[in-house]
Amino acid sequence: MKKLFVEKICGDTITLDAEQSRHVAKSLRMKVGDMLTLCDGVDDYGCIIDEITKNAVTLSVCYRQAGATEPNIKVSLYQGVPKGSKLEDIIQKCVELGVYEITPVLTKRSVSRPDEKQAAVKQKRYAKIALEAAQQSGRGIVPEINTMTSLENALSECGAELKIIFYEGGGESLNKLIKGDLKSVAVFIGPEGGFEKDEVDAVIRAGGVSATLGPRILRAQTAPVAALSAIMLLTGNLE
Repeated sequence: MKKLFVEKICGDTITLDAEQSRHVAKSLRMKVGDMLTLCDGVDDYGCIIDEITKNAVTLSVCYRQAGATEPNIKVSLYQGVPKGSKLEDIIQKCVELGVYEITPVLTKRSVSRPDEKQAAVKQKRYAKIALEAAQQSGRGIVPEINTMTSLENALSECGAELKIIFYEGGGESLNKLIKGDLKSVAVFIGPEGGFEKDEVDAVIRAGGVSATLGPRILRAQTAPVAALSAIMLLTGNLE
């Protein structure tokens, strides 16, 4: 079933807001009697559409069940800001794959450096992409897209059990780093051109480890997808 995220569900009858109602009626072209899943970030609610008006869609809750689509590991992606719309593609694909949160990071080789106003506009766009990807892929949460920050700030705020920086200069294999009981991991991926050596050293000083994704150099938009896919496989989330 199609899925929508809502802030809170109270009672057995739900009326969607105007934007979601238009999405259901016009974009999804759903009709009275169709089933729709609503999610409050914890549970999934199977609902049937009772009424569609110009500005509202009303549904009745048929059943409630615990969400079962979230991975057993929280992966935080710290992505070096790439050029153009590449970050939008990264957000979409990584949300589909199960990322917990994404933080755009301005590194020394980041060519794109939006000012505060531009960054605010991009932030809204990124949040919308994450929401749409989460709904499309049946996620149980909408991953947070954090505000753009520096590598220094990212390291000071990162509380993951394991920090991994992927570096073309080589490093450990993921097979050796990812253990079955690992609950959280932070993944640092560079922009076009990768990280400078002193940035890699900074992550290692902060308790991180350098790792490799193989002998080939991956594009900025390919590396996070490859890393996330490998982590999900190694932690049993693609079974």
